[in-house]
Amino acid sequence: MMTQIERVVVGIDVAKDKVDACIRSLALRQTFQNTAQGHRKLVAWLGKHGVGQAVMEASGGYEREWRETLCKASIEVRIVDPKRVRSFALSAGRLAKNDPIDAQMIAWFAETFRQAPVQVHDAAREELAALTKARKALVDLQTRLQAQNEHAAPKLARKAYARVLKSIGAEIDELETIISARVKATPAFAERAEIIESVPGLARVSSAALIAGMSELGQVSDEVAAALIGAAPYDDDSGKRRGERHIKGGRRWVRNAIYMPCVSAATQHNPVIKAYYQRLIAKGKPPKVAFIACMRKLMVILNTMLARGEKWNPSRYAPPVN
Repeated sequence: MMTQIERVVVGIDVAKDKVDACIRSLALRQTFQNTAQGHRKLVAWLGKHGVGQAVMEASGGYEREWRETLCKASIEVRIVDPKRVRSFALSAGRLAKNDPIDAQMIAWFAETFRQAPVQVHDAAREELAALTKARKALVDLQTRLQAQNEHAAPKLARKAYARVLKSIGAEIDELETIISARVKATPAFAERAEIIESVPGLARVSSAALIAGMSELGQVSDEVAAALIGAAPYDDDSGKRRGERHIKGGRRWVRNAIYMPCVSAATQHNPVIKAYYQRLIAKGKPPKVAFIACMRKLMVILNTMLARGEKWNPSRYAPPVN
């Protein structure tokens, strides 16, 4: 019986109309069309060759249907960052790029980094993430149009902007209602939401983003929690040189979704985070650096709260009085 480390891996490059699959260990390649028949042929081909894990890049949503098909066939699926795969290919001296080559590089990457965590398929969480991202996109569009409307001198232009902004506002309200209903309808989500929303400064929208995009909270170390959201500073040293620390990577959409709530918590609504922010500013830290540090502290606190299943307790997280 094969162990997880020994299981056969397939790299799959996903396009809109097809996928290219490569079982690098068996030197096999094949293309499958994005049709019901193509899905069945892929599953049959993978089963024939004993494939236990499929690895594909995040590709703007095109990968979702294929992942669902493979999960239903009891094939483990990993979704990896395209940038990491491309950097891996370049480091290996593979400069050419096309779909069959990409599938081979994905397979090679997966074989090299077998110990990377697997994302568990969760349809409810994926839907919540999609709804949360859609809301954020509309809010960003609303902000841009509001800024443009300030400079729209002709009356007709101002009226046009006002109509569009009214429509966008209604759509945002509708999405927020749907997001709230989805969270309440899923017991595991509702339980996490109750804990997250007990933190001053974090409301329903922030809670939904964290539930959808940071499912690992409460199950990982504080360092991993900070790194997952992209709020962990990384060293940039060489020999005697000590470079500046910068945050890198992480789940940008989650970080963007909770950045302003963190700013609000640090400057107004959360006494513990506000005191921490003020200490950092007093030490000469730039505001943006201090805000990211506050986000990191919030992630650590939330990680502990969710691990313990407890709500916000300011006395537990407040700094000691000197």
